[in-house]
Amino acid sequence: MKVTVKFFASLRETLKISQESVDVPADVKTVAELRHHLRARDEVWAEALAEGKAIRMALNHEMVDGAVPLINQAEVAFFPPVTGG
Repeated sequence: MKVTVKFFASLRETLKISQESVDVPADVKTVAELRHHLRARDEVWAEALAEGKAIRMALNHEMVDGAVPLINQAEVAFFPPVTGG
């Protein structure tokens, strides 16, 4: 499965990336599992997407919780709860 992942506000600045195409491993089936998968990249990713951090998630422009299943070719967005304009 392949998804486009977008990062906004402070996440974009910390991770130094605004979006990327990700080949999702077969065992990653939900938005929360994708977040966990991305955290495994290195310490910066682990800290930015840490389990205890308040991070909002969206799937195809709709706010979701982590239990929502991923969809092939979907857009997944991660952003802090309050973003400045």
